Amino acid sequence: MPDTLPQPAPPRTAIHPGARIGHVHLKVANLDRALAFWRDVIGLEEQQRLGDQAVFLSAGGYHHHIALNTWESRDGAWPPPGTTGLFHVALVYPDRAALAVALRRLLDAGWPLEGASDHGVSEALYLRDPDGNGVELYRDRAEAEWPRDAAGRLAMVTRRLDLNALLAEAA
Repeated sequence: MPDTLPQPAPPRTAIHPGARIGHVHLKVANLDRALAFWRDVIGLEEQQRLGDQAVFLSAGGYHHHIALNTWESRDGAWPPPGTTGLFHVALVYPDRAALAVALRRLLDAGWPLEGASDHGVSEALYLRDPDGNGVELYRDRAEAEWPRDAAGRLAMVTRRLDLNALLAEAA
């Protein structure tokens, strides 16, 4: 038995506050089917395509926010319930009007929603892409509007989002 106890590890510092999620790669079964959703329904723009293996999509001309690939998943099935993996990818819209336009696009395409919630800090739409990947489309409220408890800690909620009121803001 050693004479001294191991020293505790030094405290870890938090990640740099400027760090952000850069992009997400999604495994898909059929590239054209996935592209029809992410480009034609959601509205991301195709930046580059690698034959029938991968496509890179973004908003505003960025190199890519979402990449779709069939490298390990061509003709694959949805992951079964009860397994690990991606819960959802979330796209942040700059304001309520932009989120309303996204909802209008979904409705016009006949794409089903799985849910719509007001979380106090944000308003969100939930759906699935053709490969079963969860998708959240949301907008954040200004931080000054975020709900807080008596101690000043964040107190997020889940309430029903009024879709008719949201749609009324679509330009």
